[in-house]
Amino acid sequence: MSSSKFDIVVYGATGFTGQLVAEYLATHYKGDATLKWAMAGRSKDKLASVRDAIGAPADTPLIVADASDPASLKAMVAQAKSIISTVGPYQLYGSDLVAACTDSGADYFDLCGEPVWMRRMIEAHEAAAKSSGARVVFSCGFDSLPFELGVFCAQEEAKKIFGAPASRVKGRVRDMRGTFSGGTAASMRATFAAAANDPSMVPLLRSPFALTPGFEGPKQPPGNRPAFDQELESWTTPFVMATINTRNVHRSNLLMGFPYGKDFVYDEMMLTGPGEQGEAKAKAIATANTAEKMGSGGPKPGEGPSKEERENGMYDLLFVAIAPDGRQARAVVKGDRDPGYGSTSKMISECAICLLRDMPDVPAGIWTPGAAMQHKLITRLVDHAGLTFAAEK
Repeated sequence: MSSSKFDIVVYGATGFTGQLVAEYLATHYKGDATLKWAMAGRSKDKLASVRDAIGAPADTPLIVADASDPASLKAMVAQAKSIISTVGPYQLYGSDLVAACTDSGADYFDLCGEPVWMRRMIEAHEAAAKSSGARVVFSCGFDSLPFELGVFCAQEEAKKIFGAPASRVKGRVRDMRGTFSGGTAASMRATFAAAANDPSMVPLLRSPFALTPGFEGPKQPPGNRPAFDQELESWTTPFVMATINTRNVHRSNLLMGFPYGKDFVYDEMMLTGPGEQGEAKAKAIATANTAEKMGSGGPKPGEGPSKEERENGMYDLLFVAIAPDGRQARAVVKGDRDPGYGSTSKMISECAICLLRDMPDVPAGIWTPGAAMQHKLITRLVDHAGLTFAAEK
């Protein structure tokens, strides 16, 4: 891959999230002559206008590539060490690009939250990736990076306190301001539509181990209705992204060689507080989430919040590792921007830079970002992307 022209190509740079990724690279790595990157999308004119709007250098290379034209994707990939793809839903627009990367040996990063498609890509392309040298890294945004690394940090804390990782970890959203991306909403709708057309998808969609081919762990908490959490003394309500995050956490455990054990149990919920008020809030959120899933609420792909809204967003995630004797080890992950856009665009950019610069020896294959890059990625996210990782007493 040393002959590749570009270290990173941002594919989908004219979309809302892709533009934020390009803007982050243009701003954060301004004057870094060692990072060669390009913008790619369907229209050269639109790419040029985005380049000018985000203040990228006038000589930033532009590549025309279209998901409906596999030859254009191959031509793009041939010029790149790595591709950041923000073009979703990936089950509709991503398969040919993954194939092109795994065939050629280019690294690939995306923001995917579509477990059935990811499982199909693992089955179809993992052997090719290992053969060509490609590292394919799914789910490099809010789904599921802070959750995967939050569990990792809680387990590191458990090793200090208990002397061993815990077989039970709870992921709990304490606070969150901001929106999910239009791409996330579109991906959910595409997944529901695909399952309606192909009932064989449903068992895989429901399985907590959809992303661990060949491994089936113990029964997991359903997390599908409000409940009182005795250990945290708070009501909880279902978290809309748990379906993808829990799958990625189990895959991460598998990829790292089961450091959390083969009996590992993990779930995610939102905390809503104690008492009647906490119960009422939990039930109201659950009802609202059900309505949103079935409807077409939220931003459309290509739309998103204003700069002010992104900068006023945040999230606060608690991870509790529980020992058999009831002792707890706690880790907290916080982000300084809205999760779906501001924070996500920084996270995926730093994943690509981390693999490129800090972790060149990660073996080929299909990865989760946390399993591939672990402590080095945490350091980079803290130094550059506005995340914090801390133990909590």
